Amino acid sequence: MIFKVYYQKDFSQIPVRENTDSLFVEAETEREVRLKLADKHYNIEYIQPVSEDLLKHEKQKDDFKVENL
Repeated sequence: MIFKVYYQKDFSQIPVRENTDSLFVEAETEREVRLKLADKHYNIEYIQPVSEDLLKHEKQKDDFKVENL
């Protein structure tokens, strides 16, 4: 399953929408996503399972990439 992760790169600051980044991670569960990203020290705001329709839409973007962790 693919998950879209919304996060802030700087864990020490308060989350601000304008500074939110996102990435795609392949994993079985949300917990597995968190474990894979633990060493990056991201301030994770939200982890969203990606539906087939959303995945089709995201794949059309030039910068679409699933992180290989």
